[in-house]
Amino acid sequence: MSNSTPATDNESDKKKFKEDKSPSSPSRVIHLRQIPNDVTEAEVISLGLPFGKVTNLLMLKGKSQKAQAALQAVNATQSGNLAITSGLAPEGGILPGQSSVLRIIVENIFYPVTLEVLYQIFSKFGSVLKIITFTRNNQFQALLQYADPMSAYYAKMGLDGQSIYTACCTLRIDFSKLSNLKVKYNNDKSRDFTRLDLPSGDGQPSLEPSIASPFGTPNIIFQSYAGAPGFAPAIGFPQGAGFPVPSVSGALSSHAVTTPGASGQMTIPNVTSVSGNSVLLVSNLNPEAITPHGLFILFGVYGDVHRVKIMYKKKENALVQMADATQAQLAMSHLNGQKIYGKVLRATLSKHQVVQLPREGQEDQGLTKDYSNSPLHRFKKPGSRNFQNIFPPSATLHLSNIPPSVTVDDLKKLFANTGSTVKAFRFFQKDCKMALIQLSSVEEAVHALIELHNYDLGENHHLRVSFSKSTI
Repeated sequence: MSNSTPATDNESDKKKFKEDKSPSSPSRVIHLRQIPNDVTEAEVISLGLPFGKVTNLLMLKGKSQKAQAALQAVNATQSGNLAITSGLAPEGGILPGQSSVLRIIVENIFYPVTLEVLYQIFSKFGSVLKIITFTRNNQFQALLQYADPMSAYYAKMGLDGQSIYTACCTLRIDFSKLSNLKVKYNNDKSRDFTRLDLPSGDGQPSLEPSIASPFGTPNIIFQSYAGAPGFAPAIGFPQGAGFPVPSVSGALSSHAVTTPGASGQMTIPNVTSVSGNSVLLVSNLNPEAITPHGLFILFGVYGDVHRVKIMYKKKENALVQMADATQAQLAMSHLNGQKIYGKVLRATLSKHQVVQLPREGQEDQGLTKDYSNSPLHRFKKPGSRNFQNIFPPSATLHLSNIPPSVTVDDLKKLFANTGSTVKAFRFFQKDCKMALIQLSSVEEAVHALIELHNYDLGENHHLRVSFSKSTI
């Protein structure tokens, strides 16, 4: 590929560009106009890399007008894709001053999207330096900083609009106005991979040196996260990419990045289940108020709880065994940091692989319970609608299975008896078996859910209670 052209050839090519305004059939060459004069050839070439191999480039820079370029691709299809997409990219693509920080919103979350999951996906496009996750307007969001703007551009091009898992967890990606992220803590909500010395914060899980990488070497080892029952992983990295991507060790390391398919999803081949622990260590509980049944009901919002064990000598700690590692991750991501009975609950993965039942004759005080065959499991049926109605704890509760004889006043009184203050209530217009009730705080709603889920309302109806994303 030639990087320079004689002046006479430049003048001739400029005339050709001016004359070439009529519609023409698809070809391998794309004519780019309105290019700022300080844009380099490498930056123009980068526009075509996500679509395949760039075979040639001719750049013409004038003194009084913006530069033009002719970019030649391998085939007409590739050049056509570039022609369509380059008009959608910010300022036509990677330009000076573009941020290396991405703002990510995850929509339609039915299963947990953790910092580790984001790292696995986004590190395929370049060196990830920092990640901050948070919830705003009931949406999981993140800010992610790359080592360079080109990596951020590739990630946006390849992942915007894609779904992490089939039918859920859709990524919406924009460039952030921030040029640099300030991370105070290394824990499950935020990490600075260039600063392993940062504290973990108030009781948050810390970033252990064994899973952290040196600056600029994206080889962090996280467990592969591959979806949940009824939802196969959708984003993957099959071979056949047209541009280089840094290698990443771990479960995704053998796959290269591909451009988005027509379906709006990509696939991870040969991945079928989540490896990891299904037992959670739950700490900082109120020993005067918590019970195995209470933990079963609360954690059962996010998965099927098989066993619960409150520690005999340290009753502020408990083990909760979920049906699988996916549900354990889901419960942990939603309940860690939640206030319950005046204490801030902490949930982390336990070193135990199973909760042992007490031996016969062993004193236990009823602190260990086996719920493996409980009829209250919400997720026994694959593809159940309950999978689509998993939300973080909120002050608004969704009520269902209400018999016709139960009135608004009956339900308000029922919840008031748990110590809750009812702020609002309404039945669903089309189905009076369901209702929304808004309490004065999230903590009140957590207490009410624990006490009233499966409450016998008579007429062979047991109340079903879950958290809602709606407000009244």
